[in-house]
Amino acid sequence: MIAKVIMLIVFFGIMIAVGLYSRKHATNVNDFVLGGRTVGPWLTAFAYGTSYFSAVVFVGYAGQFGYKYGLSATWIGIGNALIGSLLAWVILGRRTRIMSKHVKAATMPDYFGKRYDSSALRIAASVISFVFLIPYTSSVYNGLSRLFEMAFDVPYAVCVIVMAALTCVYVILGGYMATAINDFIQGIIMLFGIVAVIVAVLNGQGGFMEAVFKLSELESDVAVTMGQKGVFASFFGPDPINLLGVVVLTSLGTWGLPQMVHKFYAIKDEKAVKTGTIISTIFAIIISGGCYFLGGFGRLFDSPTIYNENGGIIYDAIIPVMLSGLSDILIGIIIVLVLSASMSTLSSLVLTSSSTLTLDVIKASIMKDMDDKKQLLVMRGLLVVFVVISVVLAINPPTFIAQLMGISWGALAGAFLAPFLYGLYWKGVTRAAVWASFACGVGITVANMFFKFIASPINAGAAAMVAGLIVVPVVSLITPKMKKEKVEAVFSCYSEKVTVEQKLVLTEEEGK
Repeated sequence: MIAKVIMLIVFFGIMIAVGLYSRKHATNVNDFVLGGRTVGPWLTAFAYGTSYFSAVVFVGYAGQFGYKYGLSATWIGIGNALIGSLLAWVILGRRTRIMSKHVKAATMPDYFGKRYDSSALRIAASVISFVFLIPYTSSVYNGLSRLFEMAFDVPYAVCVIVMAALTCVYVILGGYMATAINDFIQGIIMLFGIVAVIVAVLNGQGGFMEAVFKLSELESDVAVTMGQKGVFASFFGPDPINLLGVVVLTSLGTWGLPQMVHKFYAIKDEKAVKTGTIISTIFAIIISGGCYFLGGFGRLFDSPTIYNENGGIIYDAIIPVMLSGLSDILIGIIIVLVLSASMSTLSSLVLTSSSTLTLDVIKASIMKDMDDKKQLLVMRGLLVVFVVISVVLAINPPTFIAQLMGISWGALAGAFLAPFLYGLYWKGVTRAAVWASFACGVGITVANMFFKFIASPINAGAAAMVAGLIVVPVVSLITPKMKKEKVEAVFSCYSEKVTVEQKLVLTEEEGK
């Protein structure tokens, strides 16, 4: 217990110290929200990765999908790395940085307002962001606090409140730069921690081969492969179709999440984009791949505590049960690992929510003459409000962690992914198409919450994203186009001439 407490005290001390150090980088709105757009590749890549993976992945998703799909759940981690990180950086990174700076957008709703010349779209996007980031934040608190209960025997509500307060402090102090520096420190802890946990857990089962053998002896209880042995140790697992839905939601979904795309706004230069792409992808392979790989052995850790009074599985309890038999030192490492993952995600979420509401609703539509000082004050105040609402919801969560996150990701990515992506590349996207995407993403997710026409919120979220990608081009083709001069002015940023070193680009003559 002493070792675990010391680790936590050191961890919290570092986080607060970084917040205090970063105060000098948070003296105006641009610095507080974007770090002055001077964030280098390592900080940006780790900020992206640590915002991506939190206690939701480690406790909720790894536990639930590892139990359901066995070792094939590792495909989710691979999808996260290749689609959610590598392709996201390649397709979105550079263009997001160029266009967001050109139109002077600091948030995703601000991008929608300026790219499509519509203050109504900006306000709608801001409201959607604020409302649906709350369940995501609650799910992070939920997963984090379950591990604290297991390690320290501290009441769940106390854990939630303490985590919220600490996150609040360092974000309020240092803004985006504080979160970026802390994300880097937390990312290093996550990388070493996940490797140590996997080795320790598998050793407890007699090693990797022995653990796989035990897994292969289990019979499937999934409807499509009922009674079949070996599916939990197989390549595609017992239910590949639903597994694909999880891969789509957790991988493609990041392309439309405000707190993820926001990282591209703050990139420093071209080198930062190229280096950040590589670092972010490797980080995702190790962290996400490691989490789902570990979760794949969940069925080997049967315990009364993973069942409710009706005999159903409490998925959020699976990973804590897997870890409960480890040594105190290892449990301390795990706590700091999950704390690192979660606080980085929480800081990103609360910063995104408060900045969006302040800049895109209050400053843009209500108090247009607010100076930088007042904007920072309002932003910090709303940050506290957002945290309080999330804590209230987290203390009495309505459903499992994965379902909470599925609702949030489904609505946000379903609404934003298609108009954001198409808007960076295609001049033909119309305002009506953006409204249709917003209605489609939120509509499918909310309707499914009440009518359950798609059994899994995860699959509903994936369906909302795919629907948006179809709806936007179709509606754009049949609705009135935007004024040509407005669109050309936005896209002119891609045509600006820049000087590049010859070692990076061949001239036309040398290429012949």
